[in-house]
Amino acid sequence: MNQTVAVNDNVLTACFAAVVAASAPALGRFGHLFGGSAAMRDIYRRIDKVAPTSATVLITGESGSGKEVVARTIHDRSERARLPFVAVNCGAIPANLIEAELFGYEKGAFTGAARQHRGCFERAEGGTLFLDEITEMAPEMQVRLLRVLETGRYTRVGGEEELRARVRVLAATNRDPQQAVQDHKLREDLMYRLAVFPIALPPLREREGDAELLAERFLAQHNDAEGTTRRFSRQAMATIRAHRWPGNVRELKNAVHRAYILADDVVELDFAGLACAEPVGECLRIAAHPIKRSSAVGLGGTAPARPNRIDHHQIGESEPGVRVVLELRCRSIAAVYNLNVVALVFRHQGIAGDAV
Repeated sequence: MNQTVAVNDNVLTACFAAVVAASAPALGRFGHLFGGSAAMRDIYRRIDKVAPTSATVLITGESGSGKEVVARTIHDRSERARLPFVAVNCGAIPANLIEAELFGYEKGAFTGAARQHRGCFERAEGGTLFLDEITEMAPEMQVRLLRVLETGRYTRVGGEEELRARVRVLAATNRDPQQAVQDHKLREDLMYRLAVFPIALPPLREREGDAELLAERFLAQHNDAEGTTRRFSRQAMATIRAHRWPGNVRELKNAVHRAYILADDVVELDFAGLACAEPVGECLRIAAHPIKRSSAVGLGGTAPARPNRIDHHQIGESEPGVRVVLELRCRSIAAVYNLNVVALVFRHQGIAGDAV
């Protein structure tokens, strides 16, 4: 029996090696990003186009949707990948300090300036400067930033020497840019200068199927870190599927971590521990319901309400007949040993690092 299991496990591994090789962008990751929904595949295509260029990018999206992760992926897929990536939260720096933080200052420029300080533009020399929450920057600083973007030159606070800004600038905001302009939170000319190439990240509720995939991924990370084999219950997966995740990927990640800590072997996750205590109103994406048992039984007994089907987008350009045979064989083997197809793909890929 053990020998039979080993043989079939080898077949399953080889099977998924072929599946993953043909479908990595859709099933797994793209740089630091993770998700296989149509909405995210469109984001991947846009990143792939803009990353090799030097164009400024304005990334928009709700809080927790992964804007900085997109910025890091753009940087890592560019020719600047080996050079610095410097991230600045414009809303976290007081208005009277942000100029010195961005452009640096000379010794004696103000009280307490005991030595020369290199600003973010200098520290990111040759690489990428990411300005998060750009709409929280004071209007007078937006004017100076626009000037630097237009001329490629700046001076340190208290200095006279003009320095060249050899950086690529990426910016992000959780506001609608046009509305931010109307609310006088963002200068219109700066918006157009930053949005040479705009990327609008979809909220998690619009990424069909990604919540379940991300949850499995986050749980696998905790299992790997702690040497455990905890698994989601069927009801936990139903909750993940039903919840709208107003806090997006950040909320999901924290919810999985909290549920993992509280679990023994089976990880339970219900609405009581989420942003909305009851599965109603804006926090409910679809009707909550227990998952019906099917032949595609999940890892340790969990079973998805709908099959984790590997569709033609995920298999890529493989011959249709090969796609069908490959999927059926993988699933039949998985069903015999009570294994979850998606979890096995994660395991075979050995996915690590950031995920959104």
